[in-house]
Amino acid sequence: MKKSSFLLLTALICAFAKIQAQTASSVDPPFWWAGMQNPELQILICLPDAAAGKVSITARTARLMETVRMESPNCLLLYLDVSKAAPEKFDIVWEKNGKRTSIPYELKRRKAGSRERKGFDAGDVLYLLMPDRFANGDPANDAVKGMREAKVDRSGQYARHGGDFKGVADRLDYIGDLGVTAVWFNPVLENDMKEGSYHGYAVTDYYRVDRRFGANEDFVALTDKAHAKGLKVIMDMIFNHCGSEHRFFTDKPSRDWFNYPDSFVQTSFKTSTQYDPHVSTFDKQRALDGWFVSDMPDLNQRNPHVARYLIQNSIWWIEYAGIDGIRQDTHPFADFDMMSRWCREVTDEYPDFNIVGETWYANSAGIAYWQKDSRLSAPKNSNLRTVMDFPLTFAMEKAFDEETDGEKGLTRIYEIMAQDMVYPDPMNLLVFLDNHDLSRFCTTKERASNVDRYRQAIAFLLTTRGIPQIYYGTEILMAAAKADGDGKLREDFPGGWPGDQQNAFTPAGRTQMQNDAFDYMRRLLQWRRGNEAIAKGTYRHFIPTVTGVYAYERKYAGKSAVVFLNGTSKAQTLDLTPYREVLPRNSAKEIITGTTLDLSRGKLELKPRDVLILEF
Repeated sequence: MKKSSFLLLTALICAFAKIQAQTASSVDPPFWWAGMQNPELQILICLPDAAAGKVSITARTARLMETVRMESPNCLLLYLDVSKAAPEKFDIVWEKNGKRTSIPYELKRRKAGSRERKGFDAGDVLYLLMPDRFANGDPANDAVKGMREAKVDRSGQYARHGGDFKGVADRLDYIGDLGVTAVWFNPVLENDMKEGSYHGYAVTDYYRVDRRFGANEDFVALTDKAHAKGLKVIMDMIFNHCGSEHRFFTDKPSRDWFNYPDSFVQTSFKTSTQYDPHVSTFDKQRALDGWFVSDMPDLNQRNPHVARYLIQNSIWWIEYAGIDGIRQDTHPFADFDMMSRWCREVTDEYPDFNIVGETWYANSAGIAYWQKDSRLSAPKNSNLRTVMDFPLTFAMEKAFDEETDGEKGLTRIYEIMAQDMVYPDPMNLLVFLDNHDLSRFCTTKERASNVDRYRQAIAFLLTTRGIPQIYYGTEILMAAAKADGDGKLREDFPGGWPGDQQNAFTPAGRTQMQNDAFDYMRRLLQWRRGNEAIAKGTYRHFIPTVTGVYAYERKYAGKSAVVFLNGTSKAQTLDLTPYREVLPRNSAKEIITGTTLDLSRGKLELKPRDVLILEF
């Protein structure tokens, strides 16, 4: 009798544990908060035969408004009214054929000041890193049993290399000492794919970080540690598509959860169809509804349930992890109206939060179309505060290598900057030399050794209008070309792995050239930090075609910085007469060298490819 009772009790405990484990991974979001701005809460339940059951909730202050049964028998959507909800724990009760399953749920209390969090702006500098390739702090999580890609191969450019949250956390002092103010992580959510999962852009669980980086709690701890060191955290999100191993695709809640749900149809990648006044219906549908690749099915944001799921997910991560900003991948590939609504709802919840959308166009008008309050998209409004200035990036790829003559060299930059008239807010452009999708600014070791090229580019990046982004490794002259494969653009930071021959996180581990590059960037970043002339100032520039010198002023509240870039390979004695309107005094401190320059003679000596930053 005792043995039978023990066996029965054991069976019941195992069954309960199974239900609890199943529930924990099958209810999205896993919890929510009372006191949010939106009075509606969507809960997606994915359990065997979920749609066949009757559902109720035991909450005192939340009310079940609607139960939506999906085409999949294993998916059920609940919509709750939480307009008057208070923090509480309750059960979602699922009943079928007289059997009851209780799923614990909680509406948590919000942290004080959550709504008032400050996002990133032009006073910040973002440091972009790929977690798998930055540093490995915990080799024990390199391979996770049960995951489809369960090995590390640092020699494979498309394999996992083992970087993780602890590796980043251990290097936050390095990042902070460099002088940047925010860390932008390439995607950290679970990518349980058979191969190529290192980059993070094929999400298989929107509410769980990839276990090879750590647990959800580890990401929260990393964010808290970054905040304690004065660093903001930017999270990469992907609304356009998910991974083909996501349960959304393997057991579709409904056919219209995805675009082209029955077979792979590739996008044309021509998102100019979003703003083209002459666009055909065929071209626009193919661009927006087609998939990137066969293992990244395209989500249908026009489905209101999909839209609500994605919007809630982003708000959940903001509230849960305490992040300070979002970078939205492939922003123009998703439905305009839904993305506009998302930006508006996030801003309604967090008024000073910022989102930057990846807007990959070669022309300024295409970028401007996507910025909040753009006249080009009126009467529609994207509500997207920050867009990525790809046209300026493409100009910089050539400008610092060419002689400034006619339309070449620094004239390319002048012409792009002159097009700022199309933007509602040029200060909310993300400016960058490179990123994880482009050739590194130093495409080869030979180009990395061109000190003048580097000095001019970094000086311009950190003094122009907008929000600068630096790609990890640029400070130590890491070099790679896209033609050699995307994995080469995302190589390991030297010293991030036990046993690395070089540790570039320390001065002793860097070459003299790397230390010179690091110290130069650090000097400018430290000077830029808190500098209102750069963070808030106006931009006035001068045509460089006559002298080959590009000059511009940043000015705010009586303080200014004036930059001179010699775009030629010859020394010049520059006549200062044309620039007197931005030179209020006859002497100025040059911030790179720390020397004081005498301007009273009306001449300025410039070395070949020189850069001078004068502070007034």
